[in-house]
Amino acid sequence: MHRLPNQPATPSAAANWPPLRRFIAGEYRLGCFMARRRWTAVPYEFFRFGVKQAWACLFGGIAIFLMIATWWFYPVDAALPRYDFLFLCMVTVQLALLAGKLETPDEAKVILIYHAVGTVMELFKTQVGSWIYPEANFVRIGGVPLFTGFMYACIGSYLCRAWRLFDFEFTHHPRCRGLAVLSIAIYVNFFSHHYVVDLRWLLFALAGTLFFRTRVHFRVWRHHRSMPLLLGLVLVSALIWCSENIGTFTKTWLYPSQRLGWSMVSIDKLGSWFLLLIISYTLVSLINAPRQRREAQGLEVLRTRTAI
Repeated sequence: MHRLPNQPATPSAAANWPPLRRFIAGEYRLGCFMARRRWTAVPYEFFRFGVKQAWACLFGGIAIFLMIATWWFYPVDAALPRYDFLFLCMVTVQLALLAGKLETPDEAKVILIYHAVGTVMELFKTQVGSWIYPEANFVRIGGVPLFTGFMYACIGSYLCRAWRLFDFEFTHHPRCRGLAVLSIAIYVNFFSHHYVVDLRWLLFALAGTLFFRTRVHFRVWRHHRSMPLLLGLVLVSALIWCSENIGTFTKTWLYPSQRLGWSMVSIDKLGSWFLLLIISYTLVSLINAPRQRREAQGLEVLRTRTAI
């Protein structure tokens, strides 16, 4: 079967979301036009990277927009508390994305799982006073408004969408069993460090050992680029930390040090988000099995044949 002139040489990630499929051929023609000269090809690839990142952040971006919008405009004396309004908005967004096929069932599964994982941790952390939700509302469990689980789900949603958008491949990826053991240890430490010694530095060392050789290969346009996976996790953690500053600035939640006046979230929280991101990464990797880089597989075959 011959490929038609308006069809990309490799499958487009946009095919994962039916509303985007109609644009695949047109975008491919635009890409062919932009690829004629280097001075247009380079910025076009950078533009594609930004668009893909924005699409991966769709769920999280909506959540941040709602936090800012309700902080600015939501009436203080409204019959429906702000937190409950946020909860209804996020449920509506979730249903609308699924109905519009802008979210896949696998992404919805990740969001649901991470919502549950995050809510359990929220219940404990608010009880021990790690942070508070200063506004009253009805739809809550203990001191935790139920919309908060969606804040954690944003991370899982981003990873799941980015995995497909950028066609992730890996070299020297750690085994799933090792990731699972590390993730369980991280999750337990989030609770246990309030009563026994904090093992986060040991967990950092274990994460570094597991991911030290791992490279993630991602396709922005025609070719795969690569970077150390550890670096990618740190960069995503930094973006989450910035988003958390938005959350506290809008008084969606507050740390004890922010009760008398807002200040930036401690940089120490960056490490906490890095560890939490590993849990999310592990959950997503159970749905999207890490694919070994094909070039690496070819080298292994060549080495085997040479040895024989």
